[in-house]
Amino acid sequence: MSLALSPAAARGEATFQEARRARRARLLLGLALFLAALLASAWMSEFHPATLAAGLPRAGDYFLRLLPDLRWATLFGGWETEGSIAFWFYRLDKWALLLLETANMAALATLGGGLVALLLSFLAARNTAPGAWSYRLARRGLEAMRTVPEIVYALILVWAFGVGPLAGILAIALHTTGALGKLFAEAIENADMGPWDGVRAAGGSWAQACRFAMLPQVAPNMISYLLLRFEINVRGASVIGFVGAGGIGQELYLVISQNYYEEISAIILLIVLVVAMIDLLSEALRRRVSGEGRA
Repeated sequence: MSLALSPAAARGEATFQEARRARRARLLLGLALFLAALLASAWMSEFHPATLAAGLPRAGDYFLRLLPDLRWATLFGGWETEGSIAFWFYRLDKWALLLLETANMAALATLGGGLVALLLSFLAARNTAPGAWSYRLARRGLEAMRTVPEIVYALILVWAFGVGPLAGILAIALHTTGALGKLFAEAIENADMGPWDGVRAAGGSWAQACRFAMLPQVAPNMISYLLLRFEINVRGASVIGFVGAGGIGQELYLVISQNYYEEISAIILLIVLVVAMIDLLSEALRRRVSGEGRA
């Protein structure tokens, strides 16, 4: 025997069911719009399943060609012995110098871009900007710098400064300034304003408040962001060499264009190892800076 609901309970049940149906309708409408947008983007970008299925075997064949012809009998032979590791990495001395150049490019660009980003971040933070116009100009400037890809900067700067690492360093530094400036500004906006108000109330200038009230609070986060950006810039420095901006990327582009398959795989493996080592080192430094590694 079912119990009859009171009028108030019946109205509440009807309201709940109506709201539930409305939520389901909104969910179905959202899924339909998402599917339509996904299909439209696939059509506009010419992402066709048939093309993907036809190209995958060719991609697999290319990757098979990259595998070195190593032989166990001669694996540890000299650099003149085919099938040995030394033969595979026969230009290791040159590649190591180019990798060092790439890492130096990334380090210098990260430091330079980080310094400019630090100076602009106090103007780009809503709670520390001296005025509305300085806030807007700093924000829009940082947006413009990080919107343009590094490789586009490199193409322009190679034309201006010639082929070499200088163009690559400047290209990475410009993009780094825009990216780190946003992260630094957001860290400043989330900081406690008590010390800032105290310095200003004591007669300190805007620059003194930035230096003594805000910077000590956000410095650990900024250092963490800087180290993370250095990892990203090492990868970026390896790519912009394709347009003549120096580093190992320039050598990689050369061997790819000439189809030196084993040299391609050797350089890629070296880049992966170097980036992995830098990632591990940066992670350890970030943990130390943030205090996670302390007992």
